[in-house]
Parts: sequence; structure tokens; C-alpha cells
Amino acid sequence: MRLTQGTFSFLPDLTPRQITAQVQYCLEQGWAVSVEHTDDPHPRNTFWEMWGPPMFDLRDAAGVVGEIDACRAANPDRYVRVNAFDSERGWETVRLSFIVQRPSVEARFRLDRTEGAGRSQRYALRTETGRGTATTPSHPARH
Repeated sequence: MRLTQGTFSFLPDLTPRQITAQVQYCLEQGWAVSVEHTDDPHPRNTFWEMWGPPMFDLRDAAGVVGEIDACRAANPDRYVRVNAFDSERGWETVRLSFIVQRPSVEARFRLDRTEGAGRSQRYALRTETGRGTATTPSHPARH
């Protein structure tokens, strides 16, 4: 199943030209661009591994695209995404985030439910990748 996180996630993968255009737009807005990668795209895993520091002062999309290409080459079977951070007072948040590479086999998610004392139920969402299963912390839910 195709992972749907970030902007453009329901569209076909962006072409190199489209990626360059999006990066250029981000730079024109004055946003800092960063490249990140992971093998665990669980929705609560918001901290992916950074590929170098954020590019705060870069104004040419070619520099960012070069970093994207280097990250892709070094991590051929991982998710790679681009984030654009707006540091303007009052915003100070990621304004755009999109995936630019997916592994050959997409991760899957499984919800496990375990009954506990007093009819309480514990849920755990597990990420299944080609390398095994990762577990997120489970939280009790009372029904």
C-alpha cells in the first residue's frame, strides 16, 4: 500500500523537474529547506534522520536538488523527504513537506489489540518493513 504522508502524497511521484520547481518555490518564499530519510515512516515518527544541516541561506534550487540526489544515492531503499521551514515570527513551522523517494517495498502498518485487567484494552501500531517489525509505544484505552 502506498504511504500517504505530506503534500502531494495522493499524486503520482514527482518528476525531477517538478521537485526542482517545488524547491525553487520554497526558496523564493525565504524558507529553509532540509532533506531527511528514514526506514520507519510511522506517522508518529516525526523525527527522520537529517541529511546534513538545513539549508538556511541557499537561494539556488540546484544546490538543494544536489543534496536530494546525494541522499537518494546513499539511501536507495529508504524514504526521502524534503521539508521547507518558515522561520518568520508567528509561523515558525514546516510549511511544506513532501516525499521524493520511496523504497522498493513500501512499509505496512498493523494494529494489535491486547485485553488487560478490568476489560481495558491496549493498542499498539506496528510498522512492518522489509527488514522486520518496529513497534510504537502502546497506550491503554478504556472502552
